[in-house]
Amino acid sequence: MLALAATPAVALAHEGAPIAPHDLWSSWTLDLPIVLPLAATLALYALGIRTLWRRAGIGRGVRRWEAAAFGTGWLALVTALVSPLHAMGEALFSAHMAQHELLMTIAAPLLVLGRPVVPTLFAISPAARRRVTGWTSAPAFRGIWSTITRPGVAWVLHAVAIWGWHVPAAYDATLRSDLAHALQHVSFLGTALLFWWTVLRPTRATRGLGLISLFTTMLHTGALGAILAVSPHLWYPPYAATTSAWGLGALDDQQLGGLIMWIPGSIAYLVAALAMLSGSLRESGGRAHPWTPHAGMEVGWRAS
Repeated sequence: MLALAATPAVALAHEGAPIAPHDLWSSWTLDLPIVLPLAATLALYALGIRTLWRRAGIGRGVRRWEAAAFGTGWLALVTALVSPLHAMGEALFSAHMAQHELLMTIAAPLLVLGRPVVPTLFAISPAARRRVTGWTSAPAFRGIWSTITRPGVAWVLHAVAIWGWHVPAAYDATLRSDLAHALQHVSFLGTALLFWWTVLRPTRATRGLGLISLFTTMLHTGALGAILAVSPHLWYPPYAATTSAWGLGALDDQQLGGLIMWIPGSIAYLVAALAMLSGSLRESGGRAHPWTPHAGMEVGWRAS
């Protein structure tokens, strides 16, 4: 549903002329193909949380802060796909970049932290739950899932999506073709969800790889943002016809978009890495037994 929510938002992005500043606050994207999947996603999660907490107790199965994380991530999706920011992306490359960063570095990690699978299973009937469990237990599904959720595979898929769609020929295709634009947003959100799943829901064997994934993604996305920010050449000429109404030259708009990817985007990965490192240190400290003089005397007595 999250992927479908991204698709129509792009498919309907190019109807008519790009908006002007005076149209901004009336330019909400309220088309049913966008609103209904978003509403259904929130309703499923809320129903599942209600059922789960009624049976197990409030905060059990999914903690309160995890539910709050999902709600915040859902609001980030609404901001990216429904708010006037989406319409601004038709006229400004920088607004489009802000939309992408919301999808990849805000909405995706918060949705993963919200543990959406558990509430969704509790939102459906027991019979449907058994069918879904059976499907996900099939060898074919388990094989595909175990492959795409390997840290290295998810990292590569996400990196290819980011760099591939910013190649001028590919990006220009998204401005001409609704289908290409749809595929761009779906690939950004889908690979971001996989990436953050491997980072935030790691196995014991892959926990350290999460920090490496965050650090290297911060480096390569920051590098792409820096290239866009300092380039003296216009990468995406179609924006030259739409930025002047907003008081920006096309190159200024491109450089602002590069800065959005470079600075706020990098900060998101850095904050996540520091949070994970802090959690690992606290966990290690909790397992360690503090030394006391009495403990030392006891060790010495046993040795003697």
